[in-house]
Amino acid sequence: MHLLLVEDDVRLGRVLRRLLEDDHHLVELATNGAAALEIVESGLGLDAIVLDVVLPDISGLEVARRIRAAGNDVAILMLTARDTVGDRVAGLDAGADDYLVKPFAYEELAARLRALARRRDRIRSRDETRLVVGDVVLDEALRQVTVAGHPVDLSPREFSLLECFLRHPGQTLSRDQLLDSAWPYGTAITPNAVDAYVHYLRSKLGPAARQLETVRGVGYRFVDRPAAGREGSP
Repeated sequence: MHLLLVEDDVRLGRVLRRLLEDDHHLVELATNGAAALEIVESGLGLDAIVLDVVLPDISGLEVARRIRAAGNDVAILMLTARDTVGDRVAGLDAGADDYLVKPFAYEELAARLRALARRRDRIRSRDETRLVVGDVVLDEALRQVTVAGHPVDLSPREFSLLECFLRHPGQTLSRDQLLDSAWPYGTAITPNAVDAYVHYLRSKLGPAARQLETVRGVGYRFVDRPAAGREGSP
């Protein structure tokens, strides 16, 4: 995992960094809250943050709040010497995913990081089954489609056609490409059938039908276009 370790105790930070790197993690080290936020905002692609609560400038609780307020869902494991129920609740409410009380055995820290990694992988696996373009969300695993949060009932062929569009957002696809992708190999069907199914699909997508554009003489493309009434929104 790519980790950010935030610990103001320099000696402890060095020891933990060495142990984490021995476990094949890539570790960034910060000794205060401001430095931690700077690293997070730099876009390094962190998998998890090991965050001490007591820091010399900004508290770990405030660091976590700012990370969550920015919409960053990186996993946060909070470290603290405080072990009351109120302290644990405060950490979790600030956005921590887990809470480890000092002093702790490194083996427990390592185990908790592995648990966070498994949780991250499950979430990523689930998200990989979802295709999102504009207001349209297609969930391959559940075989469901929603437009602006409202379910849309599609036939199997319409679903396959929409899936093809969402896998290539903004890309112009010819009728032959759509036939190859959305119909089983060897199906006896003409390119004109694509036009018919595009018409069916548009009729069911409601306000998102405007995202499915015709490219004259070539085919169609599905674009990320705001729903009617959202243009110009802040």
